Amino acid sequence: MYKYKLIKKYNPQQKDAPRKWYATSIGEKAQTVKEMTRAATENTTTAPIEMEGAFQLFSNYAKQQLQQGHIVRVGDLGTLRITFQSEGVEDITQFNASSMIKNPRIVFTPSKEFRESVLNGLQFQNGGVLDEGISYASLVDYKKAKGIISDGGSTDDDDENQSETPLG
Repeated sequence: MYKYKLIKKYNPQQKDAPRKWYATSIGEKAQTVKEMTRAATENTTTAPIEMEGAFQLFSNYAKQQLQQGHIVRVGDLGTLRITFQSEGVEDITQFNASSMIKNPRIVFTPSKEFRESVLNGLQFQNGGVLDEGISYASLVDYKKAKGIISDGGSTDDDDENQSETPLG
């Protein structure tokens, strides 16, 4: 389940409009390489150290390929590529790549199949509320603190233990 927290914010396109509640993602801590390779190779004949080695080899290869201007395919997951911004010039002879190309970055683009398989199985779970610098553990805790519901009361929208599937 992917957790989100509700936060009251201004709409940047309508600054004079009243603040609204928006869902903000709560990213869980990333696993270490050792944890990930152990989990990924569980119940297989591949040793975690072999997978770690393969990742290191691929990392070195991808770095070299990206620096040479190639798009790098990451198996069935998708591709890595370099993008950047550039200043413009009216006279082509005035263009200087070293000073006019700015903000290079690496972009991952998931394959259609990978993207769909992740998004089709995605479910959301309320992970709390952040209001005026105070973090509440759940929507119910927020409602209780604000007097929206009583201690023993329940509401129709008590969703902290329920999930939501966005695409189905």
